[in-house]
Amino acid sequence: MTIIEVIILIISGLLVGFINTLAGGGSIISLSILMFLGLPANIANGTNRIAIFIQNIAAVGSFRQQKVLDHKKGFWLAIPAALGSILGAWIAVDMREDIIEKAIAIVMLIMMFVILYKPQRWLKGKEDLQKKKVSVWQAILFFAIGIYGGFLHMGVGYALLAGIVLGAGYDLVKANAIKVFIILIWSPVILLVFMFSGEVNYAYGLILSIGNVAGALIASRLAVKKGAAFVRWVIIAVIVLTAAHVFGLIDIKSAVSSVIQSS
Repeated sequence: MTIIEVIILIISGLLVGFINTLAGGGSIISLSILMFLGLPANIANGTNRIAIFIQNIAAVGSFRQQKVLDHKKGFWLAIPAALGSILGAWIAVDMREDIIEKAIAIVMLIMMFVILYKPQRWLKGKEDLQKKKVSVWQAILFFAIGIYGGFLHMGVGYALLAGIVLGAGYDLVKANAIKVFIILIWSPVILLVFMFSGEVNYAYGLILSIGNVAGALIASRLAVKKGAAFVRWVIIAVIVLTAAHVFGLIDIKSAVSSVIQSS
């Protein structure tokens, strides 16, 4: 591994950690980087899980320190999600990536219009919903989200945010804290599946993690300091860019490759 590759992994990890903690979808960058550096798609997917796991340790610690994380509710939502993630990780081999990306983009665009149409749902929590126990339908929903998170992870943050905000009544800042907590719970399980299958490059994953941690710490501090309105606009910006990439209006992967080649 060259110094240039190390620098590229850390810088891309910084961006990915920031995006993943505040919104979601940052893995499109890390997966593109890892594959450009020569890793097959399945190993890139497994390697990315190291950075995701370590990134969320940092993010959860930061949100907890700032007293915006509801551990109890997050734990009960994490149980079905973690179970679903195990199933998703085992089937993460055969489905076509282009179909998955288009499905993600459609869901993300729908979510963006919901955020813009009724922003108060995302900016102000509902304490009555927060105090309710996790229902059967919520367990089923988070199990399904977990299946997708185990399969690919890219874009799963949006599904989690929608479930936590609209279904459990939290504002975007507290929802982000619960989101990274849930991902932290299922991440080691998924990582073990990929490790067991021999689909992890540890050197690349650990170096990528350095940037992911830095990005996660910056993002968690900004989320609490700037509030839910700031988080909402970051989410909208990321959705627009990701959807534009999926539908061919821009090519993020080619842009990433060009940056690497020019360096």
